[in-house]
Amino acid sequence: MTLSFRTTVVIGAIAASAALTACAPLVVGGAMLGGTLMATDRRTSGAQIEDQAIELKAMNRIREVMGDRGHVSATSYNRMVLITGEVQSDADKAAVEQAVQRVENVRSTVNELQVMGASSLTSRSNDAILTSKVKASFVDAKDIFANSFKVVTERGTVYLMGRVTEREANRAVEITRGVSGVQRVVRVLEILTEQELADLAPKAPAK
Repeated sequence: MTLSFRTTVVIGAIAASAALTACAPLVVGGAMLGGTLMATDRRTSGAQIEDQAIELKAMNRIREVMGDRGHVSATSYNRMVLITGEVQSDADKAAVEQAVQRVENVRSTVNELQVMGASSLTSRSNDAILTSKVKASFVDAKDIFANSFKVVTERGTVYLMGRVTEREANRAVEITRGVSGVQRVVRVLEILTEQELADLAPKAPAK
């Protein structure tokens, strides 16, 4: 893993994990950007667009390396790319990471690939449901800003990405652990100080 952020990137695993195996196709994670989401995201608009471009380029690089072997997802947040899924060997795991690192503008990679059989379609569907439940729980909680987090789920493990304070990170982990079906929570976060967060807030126009 290569890290090059000015603020601290925290990667932690909480709770116990469970592994499920079977077969599924190559996938690259990401979501379309709406006007409201883009305006309230803590990344710059340029970084949000760049993250989409990174994910598309990563998809192409991964397919060049892997073909239709295994199941791999690449999710970019503020140019940090989380790689998840399943591959057939340690060599494949290393090759995928190297391919993603060569994508233009990638600042760091977090390689969470597992050497095992690809997850089943049922497992992938359950992961999508868990992601939705976690996002909904963030909205319901009202004491954290839900759009500050990107949620990725793989085989019951929930990865939290975003630019947040330690307070927000701890609260998000607490909420996520309370969602039924979550096996493990992993923080892949760029940690901001409270002052840095305050500096991101829109400034009132001068009178």
